[in-house]
Amino acid sequence: MKKQVLVTGATGNVGFETIKSLLRIDHDLEIVAGVRDVEKEKARFKGMDIKVIPFDFERQDGFGQALYGISILFLLRPPQISDAKKFFQPLVDAAKTAKIEHIVFLSVQGADKNKAIPHYKIEQIILKSGIPFTFLRPAYFMQNFLTTLKKDLVEKNEIYLPAGKAKFTIVDLIDVGEVGARILSKPEMHINQAYDLTNQELLTFGEMAGQLTEVLGKKITFRSPNLVSFYIRKRREGTPAVFILVMVMLHFFPRFQRPSKNSEAIENILAKKPTTFRQFVSRESGSFR
Repeated sequence: MKKQVLVTGATGNVGFETIKSLLRIDHDLEIVAGVRDVEKEKARFKGMDIKVIPFDFERQDGFGQALYGISILFLLRPPQISDAKKFFQPLVDAAKTAKIEHIVFLSVQGADKNKAIPHYKIEQIILKSGIPFTFLRPAYFMQNFLTTLKKDLVEKNEIYLPAGKAKFTIVDLIDVGEVGARILSKPEMHINQAYDLTNQELLTFGEMAGQLTEVLGKKITFRSPNLVSFYIRKRREGTPAVFILVMVMLHFFPRFQRPSKNSEAIENILAKKPTTFRQFVSRESGSFR
């Protein structure tokens, strides 16, 4: 009988990419996608050889049923959930009761050193459970240029962030999904390991603006406002205050920290070079028109 792997956050960017990557490689797993509303989301998985089940991080009474028969758990943190103890302790406890054999947790680069963020606390909960684990710690997603940063890029030809000259490690979300799939297919090769997932670049947003300019053939400007100006403009644009604070944490605070280091984990696991920022922009160029 095939082992079952439950992918939580299956409709999110990383969860969905991981499922797509699993469907492209050889393995002996039954893929189970956990979603909040099966009827609403099942069309997204049409034609895919997977099972879709209800899974809601805020419904602890459903954990046992969702985890029944599952061997491997691919765990993500929904952006709106920050209380690790309230939501993830019961989930990990339920995973232990269900005799989950391995948890692959999508964390963030630097989580092991930053006790203030939820990812650190979730990692600690998993560590204390004794369940074999693999932590994936990706760098700054290139796909942010297709989501939170896209409006300014398309409408104003600019990147507007309080990032100054801080250098960032970056990664293509598709590479992360492929790594997740490879680890889920052979978790025994990655027991109790933590991998930083980056490409081999260390770039400022000014340098990224330069590459966007060259590839897209139009001038993209990087502007680094002070925090007051950034907050006022984003509030006028209708951005929720909580999300503005998240953007400040992601882009402003790194100015006062040492840059993170690049890792060779993607190349080692996938046996290919990770995607460069220029390759990403070229591939997604139609989205910036």
